[in-house]
Amino acid sequence: MTSAKDYPASAAAETRTLTGLDTRLVSCRACPRLVARREETAHVKRAAFRDWEYWGRPVPGFGPKDASLVIAGLAPAAHGANRTGRMFTGDQAGDLLFATLHELGLASHATATHRDDGPELHGVRVTAPVHCAPPANLPTTGERDTCRSWLVRELQLLRPTARSVVVLGGFGWQATLPALRQAGWNVPRPRPSFGHGVRTTLAPSDGTTTPLTVFGCYHVSRRNVSTRRLTPAMLREVLAEAAHAAGLPVVRPRAE
Repeated sequence: MTSAKDYPASAAAETRTLTGLDTRLVSCRACPRLVARREETAHVKRAAFRDWEYWGRPVPGFGPKDASLVIAGLAPAAHGANRTGRMFTGDQAGDLLFATLHELGLASHATATHRDDGPELHGVRVTAPVHCAPPANLPTTGERDTCRSWLVRELQLLRPTARSVVVLGGFGWQATLPALRQAGWNVPRPRPSFGHGVRTTLAPSDGTTTPLTVFGCYHVSRRNVSTRRLTPAMLREVLAEAAHAAGLPVVRPRAE
């Protein structure tokens, strides 16, 4: 019998589709601290959302199975995706990301507030290295590593179509590059350093797919936006470049 700790690796390895992966992921209870946090938050709630039935489970990726651009964040927000059940949905970070994707023609809607509000992503899939909301938005390295199996398998399933990846934030960068290596791309040693606007091209380790271009971008967190470490124009520029590298048509970003 598979233990809760071993569940991510065994369950992810057995999946053959993204739909199957998402179904298995939402049953994961591998990290006791994260399980306690996500469920406590769903029970206590925030006053503004007291009428909501919180999702309170691992949050799967969102987007088409043939996405050519992957966006990897950090982890679900306690009262954002942990509440709504969809990545980058229901908080200020998601508001900016969806608005920017819509402006570029990569999302059908400029807003995303709950699981059934209808947005579709065009050639883009959003995901995270950690799928449960962590205390203080800081997963431990052990939680990051335990959750990596889900991201590795997701990237493996996207390999036939994935052409670029945007990684949001330094934590996401440190977590995603090893997952990309395990999923079948050559990552240089030492690994490239994170920075906003940094890009690196990874060759497939078996030569069967085209190279993957990885972009670094400051996270769309409320703090980064409020301090203007990340502006909407900076985000648009990185996403537009990544979409171009992925072969996706985009609306020309407006000058700001």
